[in-house]
Amino acid sequence: MSGSGGGRHILSILVENRFGELCRVVGLFSGRGYNIDSLCVAPTADPAFSRIILTTGGSDAIMEQILKQVGKLVRVLEVVDLNEVQHVEREMVLLIVSTRTPAERQEVLNLAGVFRAKVIDISTDAITVETTGSQEKVDALLGLLSPLGIRDLVRTGPVAIPRIGAAREAPGAAASLVVPEAESAV
Repeated sequence: MSGSGGGRHILSILVENRFGELCRVVGLFSGRGYNIDSLCVAPTADPAFSRIILTTGGSDAIMEQILKQVGKLVRVLEVVDLNEVQHVEREMVLLIVSTRTPAERQEVLNLAGVFRAKVIDISTDAITVETTGSQEKVDALLGLLSPLGIRDLVRTGPVAIPRIGAAREAPGAAASLVVPEAESAV
C-alpha cells in the first residue's frame, strides 16, 4: 500500500530449499542495515521449496528497495509484501504465568478460556499457556496476564498467507516480484 509509511511489513519469500538460502537472505538484510523483527522458515507443500516469512519495517522507498534486492538473489522465486494483499496472519505464543494463589490460578484459567488459549502444563505455582491469533489478540492476553507475573515467554512472530484469490489480485510489481524460472537458475 503506498503511503503506508514506516510501519511493520510482512514479507513472504519463496526460495529453493537448498543449504544456505536463509543465510543469503538474512545476510542481505544485515549487510544493508535492514532490521528483521521476526523470521520463520519451513518447506512448502513442495519440498523442493521453502517459504520465509519475515517481518521488517521501513518507509515505502526502503520496502521497494528490499523487495528488489531480495528478488535479485539467485534461487529466490518470489517476494511478496503481504501488506499489499489481503492476507491471514497468526502468531503463536507459549508462556509460563505465575499462580501463587488459587484466585490467580482461576484468573489465568478464565483468561485462557476467554481468549481460546490452551493450558498445556500446570504446577502448584505456575501455568503454561499456548495461544494463537492476531498480534492484537496475543498482545491483549499478554497485557492481562502481565500483572500476575510472566516467568517466561516465546513468540513465533507472525506467519501469514494471502487470502484465497488475493495473490491473483495483487496490485502490481510494488507488492510482488516474481522472478522467472530462467533467471533464477545458476
